[in-house]
Amino acid sequence: MTLLQGSCQCGHVRFTLSERPVDATACHCVMCRKQSGHHFASANVSKSAVVVTGAEHITWFQSSEKVRRGFCSRCGSWLFWEPVFRDWTSVALGAIDGATGVRLERHIFVASKGDYYDIADGLPQNER
Repeated sequence: MTLLQGSCQCGHVRFTLSERPVDATACHCVMCRKQSGHHFASANVSKSAVVVTGAEHITWFQSSEKVRRGFCSRCGSWLFWEPVFRDWTSVALGAIDGATGVRLERHIFVASKGDYYDIADGLPQNER
């Protein structure tokens, strides 16, 4: 059963999710800010719940020893980030087509957030 579908901006990479994403998080770390241009919102699903069409257009960037980030090599859309030694992936909420059915649960790495905005939505904020 497909719950959600998504794609990159150019449509060369498409994905379907067979489970609803959980742990929706806005990350304010320097790496997410550099790559996205602001903070990055994503939620987690098991790797087995993700089916990708056009996977040959995904480039994986190893951003640290523990994490890699997947983006479309044609349009640059950031689609996934995943811990290397875990069985889940985090999907960019903005890449999902239509309503997601999830809500942000928390902000992380707020000690690294940009000075040009405030976080005022009342959600929990973790320094790291």
